[in-house]
Amino acid sequence: MLGSVNDEATTVVADLEAGIGTLTRLGAAAVDATVVVVEPTLRSIDVALRAVAVADEQRQGRVVVVANKVSDGEDRARIEEAFGDRVLAVVPDDPAVDTADRLGVSPVDHEPSAPAVAALEGLVDVLGLEAQ
Repeated sequence: MLGSVNDEATTVVADLEAGIGTLTRLGAAAVDATVVVVEPTLRSIDVALRAVAVADEQRQGRVVVVANKVSDGEDRARIEEAFGDRVLAVVPDDPAVDTADRLGVSPVDHEPSAPAVAALEGLVDVLGLEAQ
């Protein structure tokens, strides 16, 4: 699907399956940025480190690491230690996200002032996208 996008002015945001399989098959198909989401668990950090390496190797644009479900300074430090200066966004562990998920609605629709929503809105700026 991504290989068929010919218009450079088109923005495609794709939520790919967890792991590195899709990244290895994607190649460098006109990717401006690869966003790697990591949680502060050892398994998630391990997979995310491999994803970053594949994205770099395949030249899949700028690699942006998003630390997700960060509960405290220890969580943040664990991720920053693994990824150094690549961590560009930190999304706090936020009960509003879980509540929205249970209700089947977007967190921004459920609680637009939630800390996680604010962090994700900041990611739009980091990626240089226009908020819709």
